[in-house]
Amino acid sequence: MASAFVDALLAAPIPVVAEIKARASDGTDLLRGRSVAEIAAAYRAVGAPCLSVVTGSWFGGSNAMLEEAVRHAGIPVLKKDFITREVQIRQAAGMGAAAVLLTARLLPRSALCHLADAAQRHGLTPFIEASSEKELDGLRLDPGCVVAVNNKDIARRERDAGDIGHSLSLLPLAKRTGTRCPVSASGIGTTEDAARLIGAGYRGLLIGTGLLLSGDIAGWFSRLAERTADRRAMAGEAA
Repeated sequence: MASAFVDALLAAPIPVVAEIKARASDGTDLLRGRSVAEIAAAYRAVGAPCLSVVTGSWFGGSNAMLEEAVRHAGIPVLKKDFITREVQIRQAAGMGAAAVLLTARLLPRSALCHLADAAQRHGLTPFIEASSEKELDGLRLDPGCVVAVNNKDIARRERDAGDIGHSLSLLPLAKRTGTRCPVSASGIGTTEDAARLIGAGYRGLLIGTGLLLSGDIAGWFSRLAERTADRRAMAGEAA
């Protein structure tokens, strides 16, 4: 099934799903006096192809944040929350979201697949987050779904530092699901880590805290573009 969210990521030179969230897992204020509209505009200005908005209350989020981002972003927006019922998918569609988070750890396989199908029926991209071999093994999805490997532990409310090695080890299983767009999510703190994940074969990265705390969103994207170009040049020379 066609997916504007996936198509935007696959076409982007720097395929970052730039995230907006009110606070980090340790309670740190991430907005720092900025409005959702200001951050969305800054992300769009540097070429982010998609946004993610954390609406879950555990990170200080709200549906109002999502609606504000949709009004000002002009690019596909992911609603990031714990979605367990089809009514939440309908509500997300009504708010203008382009994608919804489905967390494999929280959902039985049958419920996960049912909600993924429901999301697509409502015109939304299922953004399926997994964090283990068990959650990915045998999972078969429409190519229009995103499969995101979480580098942090949601059982610890993502209070750990995260490990990109987790994404690197699970990439083959993520690809085997049938997705066109494997994504590495959370715990990506440096542009070097981001470039390494792209070089390994991830077609998208979801980054929030690192961007929001960087103090220089444009500079962060510029450095990632340089590192990605360097890695591609080195790969070409090696070939």
